[in-house]
Amino acid sequence: MTQSLSTTGLPPAFPDHTQLPESDGTFVKNFQEHPQSILLTDSLEITLQRLHPDGQYAIGQDCGIYWRETDPPEKGAEAPDWFYVPNVGPLVDGEIRRSYVIWREYMVPIIAIEFASGNGSEERDNTPLSRLPEGTTQKPGKFWVYEQIIRIPYYAIYVIKTSQLEVYNWVNGCYCRLEPNDRGHYPIDRMGIELGLWEGSYQNQTQRWLRWWDNQGNLLLTGSEQARLERLHTEQERQRAEAESQRAEAESQRAEAESQRAEAESQRADRAQQTQQDAIPQLLAMGLTVEQVAQALSLSVEEVQRLG
Repeated sequence: MTQSLSTTGLPPAFPDHTQLPESDGTFVKNFQEHPQSILLTDSLEITLQRLHPDGQYAIGQDCGIYWRETDPPEKGAEAPDWFYVPNVGPLVDGEIRRSYVIWREYMVPIIAIEFASGNGSEERDNTPLSRLPEGTTQKPGKFWVYEQIIRIPYYAIYVIKTSQLEVYNWVNGCYCRLEPNDRGHYPIDRMGIELGLWEGSYQNQTQRWLRWWDNQGNLLLTGSEQARLERLHTEQERQRAEAESQRAEAESQRAEAESQRAEAESQRADRAQQTQQDAIPQLLAMGLTVEQVAQALSLSVEEVQRLG
C-alpha cells in the first residue's frame, strides 16, 4: 500500500540551474525529435517577436524542469521534448540556462510537448508521487507532474509511430483532452495560434510533423520557407514586370505601326491629289470640257475649276 504525498518538503537553500545536473543520462530515442524541435521553434519566431518584443521568453528542448529537490537531483526533474516559458529571459544572470528551476523562477511554461517513441503510455502516466511502505518514494508519472505540480496549461503528446496527437488543457485542477477544430488543429489560446499535423518534407525527412498555424488557418513558416516564398514572390513580380514591359513595347510598336500607316495613307492621298491636279491641265489641253475632266477624275466641276 502506498501513501500519497500531499506536500513535498524542500530544504532551505534551493540550488539554482548551475548547481543541478543538466542531463539524467538518457539519450534521444529517435531521429525525428531533433528536427521536430527545431521546426517548432523556427516557425514561432514571428509569433514570439509579437508576444515578446522585449525578447523575454525561453524555449526548452529536451531540457530539465526541476520541480522538487531530490537525491540524486535529476530525479526531481522532468525534461519535456519541447516547452515554452513566457516572460523569462533566455539567460540567467548572464549565463546560458542549463535547466529550468521552478523554485527559482516561479513562471510556469505555457505548453509542453512530448514526442513519444513508444505508444504514449509513458507520457500519459499519471502515477502520483507517493511513499512506499519501505520508506522509499515512488517516482511520479510525467502526466501527473505536469498536471498536479507544475500545472502547465497545455500539454501535447505526439505519438510519432502512429502520427497520433493528443492535446490537453489544464482546467480547474486537471487536464481535459481537447477536441480539434474544423481544421483539425488545437487552439493554444494563450499564444493566439493553433497546433496540428502537417505532412511534408523537412531536413531531408518526408513525413508528418507537428506545425503551428495562426487563428485564420495560415501555416506559420520557418525562416527558410519564408525566404523561399519571398524569392518566389520576387520572381513572380519580375516576370509580371517583364510581361508588362513586353505588353507596353508591343503597344508602342502597334502605335508606331499605326502612325506609319496613317502617314503612308496621308502620303498616298497627297500623291493621288497631286496626280489629279497635274492631270487637269493636260486633259483640258486635250480639248476636254470641264465637265468631262470632272467626270474622268471623279471630281466636282468646282474642284476642277479650283485645281485647274
